Amino acid sequence: MAESLSLRTAVLVHLLLLFSGLTEAFYIPGWSVKSYSDNEQIPLLVNKVYSDNTQLQYAYYDLPFVCPPTGQHRIGSLLSGQNIPLNIGEVLRGDRISASDIKLNMGHNAECSYLCTREISRKELNWAKEMVRDGYVVEWIVDNLPGATSFVTVDKSHKYYAAGFKLGFTDSSSGRPRYFLNNHHTIVIRYRKAAGRAGDRGENVIVAFEVFSKSIGSSNRRLESGCPADLLHIDQNFELYLAPNHTAAQEDPDRYAHLSYHPDSAEEANDDNDGGVLSIPYTYSVYYQEDNTVEWGHRWDLYFVNQEEGSKIHWLAIINSLIICGLLTGIVLMIFAKTIRTDIKAYKDSEEGRRLKRRSRRAGRARADGTTANEKLPASSVGVGSGGLPDQDGGGLESVSLENDILTSEDEALEDVTGWKLLHGEVFRTPRFSYILAPLVGSGMQLLFMAFGLVFLSAIGVLNPSFRGGFISFGIGLFVFAGLFSGYFSARVYRTFGGQNWRRNTTVTAILFPGLLFSAVFVLNLFVWAQASSTAIPFGTVIGILLLWLCIQMPLVYAGSWYGFVRAGPWEHPAKTSTIPRQIPVQAWYIRDIRSVLLAGLIPFAVIFIELLFVFQSLWQDKSGYYYVFGFLAVVSTILVVTIAEVTVVTVYIQLCSENHNWWWRSFIVGGSSSIWVFLYCIWYYFAKLHITGFVSSLLFFSQSFIACCVYALLTGTVGFLSAYAFVRRIYG
Repeated sequence: MAESLSLRTAVLVHLLLLFSGLTEAFYIPGWSVKSYSDNEQIPLLVNKVYSDNTQLQYAYYDLPFVCPPTGQHRIGSLLSGQNIPLNIGEVLRGDRISASDIKLNMGHNAECSYLCTREISRKELNWAKEMVRDGYVVEWIVDNLPGATSFVTVDKSHKYYAAGFKLGFTDSSSGRPRYFLNNHHTIVIRYRKAAGRAGDRGENVIVAFEVFSKSIGSSNRRLESGCPADLLHIDQNFELYLAPNHTAAQEDPDRYAHLSYHPDSAEEANDDNDGGVLSIPYTYSVYYQEDNTVEWGHRWDLYFVNQEEGSKIHWLAIINSLIICGLLTGIVLMIFAKTIRTDIKAYKDSEEGRRLKRRSRRAGRARADGTTANEKLPASSVGVGSGGLPDQDGGGLESVSLENDILTSEDEALEDVTGWKLLHGEVFRTPRFSYILAPLVGSGMQLLFMAFGLVFLSAIGVLNPSFRGGFISFGIGLFVFAGLFSGYFSARVYRTFGGQNWRRNTTVTAILFPGLLFSAVFVLNLFVWAQASSTAIPFGTVIGILLLWLCIQMPLVYAGSWYGFVRAGPWEHPAKTSTIPRQIPVQAWYIRDIRSVLLAGLIPFAVIFIELLFVFQSLWQDKSGYYYVFGFLAVVSTILVVTIAEVTVVTVYIQLCSENHNWWWRSFIVGGSSSIWVFLYCIWYYFAKLHITGFVSSLLFFSQSFIACCVYALLTGTVGFLSAYAFVRRIYG
């Protein structure tokens, strides 16, 4: 026994050590440390442009006003403009990574290099103005690090990064907005000596990649190479402005008579048909700086320093969640420890009373029948004396009186049986539309497994911002694999409800939620396709996702359904269902459908409200930032699950005490009711915090928010349903 205990302890210690090392071991999965020797070429990759004010992203090389790729060889077989293979997560998040023409040689500074001069029409100019106005940010990549804009905290004690750099800027000081394009980029690469043998060979590793953009106008003197003569003193920024076509002005002098160098008329600025060409020169500088203060394994920390101040708020969110959850736990324990235990005792006593009453009635009928059939009964059976007559003391009458007293007391005990105890014959009655509820529960378990896996892998560091697209890729993989759980739970719930056609239930489970989700995404994709945005899912990727759904997930759902329906079988109910349904009395106002759902949903929403601020800021308001505090999210999510289970149990108990046995759907809806408040919060966040412009961007925001809330409702609704089912089985068992 002692040897077995010591072995278990040793295994547990090894597992804990392995778990603690996962964060470092998987810091950048699939991306080993890359070291560079002196003068070795470093590929600079261009990705996309994006904005916090719109949901539309564009591939960098799809922009008509940037330098197009030349197609020349860069490193090995890599060509300028060649697309880099992407995982499915990168494609879905809008990444379009290509090799650029910018030359980077390790340790070799370049004060200025000419890239190209791009000529654009007035229509392309207007598009550039719109993108600058919307605050688009450019993403370049070096050694898997996004080019960053560096900032310093107010007290100048910390430096931090914001991923990406501005495409341009807007100046409204003159009363009318003027748009300027950044056409010179200063690239700063920070490095340090590599560890191990690579460092002994004189190789270095990159620990930071910064980009400082600058706008240089045509009035600044340029050298024959195309570079500005003085990069430190810029006389004029490069304004996105093209003078009106003189031919058009001559044909329509009244229209253009009022225009000067800076037109006051927005009509001229938006006239795509007006001729003219604007030349944009692009240049760049490269500098290398040795920095031994940053370890290669912690080079991403600078992207997160600006969020460290929010750690106190995260702790506040956890404390807030714990307080709410603790209060609910106290209420649930009080219900279990006092009310329900007393009710169960009275319920069991009443059951004993019913059995005793039935036995007494049978005994009374037996005595009556026996006396009628044969009047000469033994004295002991009728309570008579030795003389064959009733005792003078009334012994026989006393026995009958005692028996009547027993029956009267039991009747009184049965009258005390009220509330949920009266529903023992109704509480497990099959609900309406059970053929829909079972697949929803199965889909909810599928989403629950996926969410748990994503939060866990992110919390231990396997999924992190350096693993580009990893979160979405793993999410799709976990969702497809979790088809086993979807089929299993759907089939068991379906058979518990008395269903027989498990193949039809399997088909509904495999198609209902994934089919609706795929259809919604496909319709939204049509709108994004029309905008020529990289946010649109390519047709090949759509076909790939369709094949994953039909060829992998559906067979897994079928396998799980077969095992759940045939091998596992239904869950046995502790009470039998009566033949005639019981009439439901009028319900109190606070437990009616809409009111109880909204009131119950407020409590889980209060648990996640503070953490939801950070999630929304990362998703919608600060796309250049990264949400990385998955440890806090895991704690809050755990508290959320417990809170939803407790809220559903309390709500179902109150409903049963009101003699309403329709708790199946109510438990599912109450569990997911906080999604209503989350969606209302999305609407408020859109109008109060965001500055999204354009119909398609607004459509994407509300559609994606609605889909996310539906996913959240399915997940939490399943938690509520299973918690309520376990609770009801317990109290009636």
